[in-house]
This record gives sequence, structure tokens and C-alpha cells, in this order.
Amino acid sequence: MKLFFRYLLLLLIIATIVLVTNCNRKNGNDNTIRFWHFWSEPYQKVVLDSIIKVFEEQNNCKVEVTELSWNDGKTKLMAAFNSNTAPDILELGSDWVAQFSSAGVLAELNKDSVEFGKFVDFSQAPCFWNNQIYALPWIVDTRVLFVNNDLLKQAGIETRCPGSFEEILDQASKINSIKGAYLFGANTSDAHRLYKKLLTFFWTFGGDILDSTGNFVINSSQNIAALDFYAQLCRNGYLETQRQIDAAFSQGKIAYWISGGWLIEKIQNENPKLDYQVCLIPSIRGKTGVSFAGGEYLALNAKSKKHDLALKFIKFMTDGKNSIEFCKKINEAGFPADRNYYKDPNFLKNPKKIVFANQLEYSKMTPIHPKWLDIEEIIEFAATKVIYGEMGAQSALIMAQEKVLLLK
Repeated sequence: MKLFFRYLLLLLIIATIVLVTNCNRKNGNDNTIRFWHFWSEPYQKVVLDSIIKVFEEQNNCKVEVTELSWNDGKTKLMAAFNSNTAPDILELGSDWVAQFSSAGVLAELNKDSVEFGKFVDFSQAPCFWNNQIYALPWIVDTRVLFVNNDLLKQAGIETRCPGSFEEILDQASKINSIKGAYLFGANTSDAHRLYKKLLTFFWTFGGDILDSTGNFVINSSQNIAALDFYAQLCRNGYLETQRQIDAAFSQGKIAYWISGGWLIEKIQNENPKLDYQVCLIPSIRGKTGVSFAGGEYLALNAKSKKHDLALKFIKFMTDGKNSIEFCKKINEAGFPADRNYYKDPNFLKNPKKIVFANQLEYSKMTPIHPKWLDIEEIIEFAATKVIYGEMGAQSALIMAQEKVLLLK
């Protein structure tokens, strides 16, 4: 009988411990925070976990991580906020921050408490909504021009960085006369990627999506000229998705292609004998080439019950001494957004990496608008019509302008 009561007492003790633990977790009293991110490749997870482990040891806490994919990650985040199951900290692309900020689901961050001034200038704009900060820049990156020296030699063209896009277009007949070769890699109906190429041409021609007062100017004369020029390159190029064009360049089939740092590693792994170089985005009509800059941002759930620890984690991850370690080990991560580290000489030992760093000085991010993802879809649809010869550039961009005005 005594044994029975001892056993019963033990069960009651265990039940009480479990109940108290669960209550503490529900009330946010445990030392665990949740972080959802997009670095899902095995080698990426290893690097990220190693950095997070340092934070856990320093703060005697646990960071539960969940990997998302770019295909459906945004949908999962929105569903999580709608069901009150969103993580304490979330990673957002630079063009997503405005949508989440404007929805009121992110916590406002005090500018002074997060040392906001340490981040590179061009990375700061996406953090703001109604003059308040709702996210911090973590890492930034840009695209440059990849040049296939092997194809240029075959075509009898000097192997140097082209001075202008007009110069590239003039080489079309020589490059395209080589069997299986193409002048230019051209994104077509490649959702969420085509617009990044288009913006490079819009900006370089002097155009934009919004003017200084926030009005849409999609059908400006500069954008029309830019889209018409891009369509000319497409007609002399290899039309495919980003992934397929990266593969084709790596195989030596394309002379010129605008891509990111991930392609360097792909070439090294798949075709290390390829003779190529990376160059700044060329000029157009005498205007300096402007590239697309992207970035990853960390934001805090407005309903997080671990606000202080979660904010501490965001500040830790966006600190240059930590983000540079992430970028050193993951080539496609780009550069720390912390201005004190993104041009660190020890980080830029690779001469190709230096070109990316220099291009960041002539790069821009997408306009800040809560419906940007809808806008980019409209622009990409219009551009596809032009690329395939179904509409002229002017008519297509007038159509796009009318559609985005209906989004307001």
C-alpha cells in the first residue's frame, strides 16, 4: 500500500512539473525564442546554426529554428500571423517588409536602441513604414555582369569589360554565329526574377517605378526606352529562367549574363576551366549602370512574449562581426549590411567579390510599397508581352501603369 501511495505521489509531482512547464511556455516565461528563416540548404543550416549557438551560450537560451522556402514561405508567414502562431523573429526579403509593416504585425523598433546608423545607406529605406522602423538589415547583395571570355575569344572580340550595353548589342552577329552560343541571358516569364533585370535597365536609363512624391511613373519615356532595349537583347539572347540561364552560362553557352554571387560557386563546382570575368553593370547612353540590390531583414513579431530576448537576437545577428561570418561561409549570402564590415579587406580577398562590393555603390532596392509583389507581377506581365512581340513597349507600360493605379 505504501508503495502505491509513493507511486501516486511521484505521478502527481511529474504532472505538476509538466503543468507548470507548459503554463510557463504559454505565458512566455521560458527562455526559448522561435526564428523562421530561408537558409534551408544543408550547408547553410550548418553555418547558421553555428552562429546561433554562440548566441544561445551567451544568453543561456534556446533558439528554435524553422526553415522556409522562397516558393511558399511568405504564404506560411501570413497564415501564421492570421492564426497567432507566428515566430518571435522572422526573416523577410527587402521587398516584403513594407507589406508586413503596413499590416501592423511587426513590432516597432526604437532607432537609437538598435544603432540604426551603422547600416549602409541604401539598405535603410525598406526598414521604414510611416517614419517608424519595423525591421533591421541583416545582409545585402547585388548582381553584376558575368562575361564569358572563351566565347569572346572565339568570336574575335577583345576580352574586357564592355563599356556599354550598346557595345554588347553590336556583338550579336559575331556571338550568335557560333554554334550553340548566345549573346545574352534574358529572363522572360520568370516570376519574382524578371523584374530585377528590368529595374536594372529602368534605373540605368534614368527611369523608376515611383517618383519623388510617390506617384507611379511606370510608363515614363525612360522606362519605355529601357524595355524596348531589353527586348532587343532578348531577341539576340537565350530566353529562360534564372536557374536555366545560370546553368547555360556555367556550361559556356552564353557570352553575357547578369547574375549573383552564387554563380561563382556554381561555375567552380561544375566547370572550373571556364574562362570568365565579372564586371560592373555597363552604361547605357552614357549613363552609369545601376544594378538591383536585394537584402534580407530581421523583424520582431508585435505579439511576441519574448520581446527583449528576441530583439537581443536580432541585434546579435545584424551585428557586423556576426553577419560577416555568415557571409564568409555562404557565398550567396552577399555582404553584411553593417557598413563597418561589408568592405572588410579580409572579406574581399577574392577579386570577383570586390566587383560586387563596388557595384553595391551603384545599386538600388525596390520601391517601398505595401503592394509591391502585386506591382512586380503587373510589370513582369507587361514586359513578357513585349519580349514575345505581342505588344510594343509603350502600350505595354501604359497598360501596366493603369493596372497599378487600380491597386491603390
